[in-house]
Amino acid sequence: MLPNSRLWSPAKGPSPRVRTPTGRPLALMLLSSLAIAAGMASARAQTCAAEAVAARGENAKFSWSAKMKARANWRRKVRAMPGLGPDYADWNKAADGEERCLSGPAGTLCFVTGTPCRP
Repeated sequence: MLPNSRLWSPAKGPSPRVRTPTGRPLALMLLSSLAIAAGMASARAQTCAAEAVAARGENAKFSWSAKMKARANWRRKVRAMPGLGPDYADWNKAADGEERCLSGPAGTLCFVTGTPCRP
């Protein structure tokens, strides 16, 4: 027999004193996370523009530079739109942001599309 045979016996299985983790704490954490995410989604929906804005960058030697140029053009376009302005011109706050880049011999060209949102 093992030294701690009162906790485990091959014939009997685990003793009643051994506790197995329950799914209750995990379920509570999951539900609270979903509630927080739902609250954030509804807050985002209230502060976003009605339509997405698309912008095109310029050819660049490096892809990071091409992305930066496309995002700068997107910000410039959003700032110039009536009803939006600089409060909505943060690419990191945009909903459904999408970047597409094409690479070729002339360099990399990127296109961005996103719905402007206020912070």
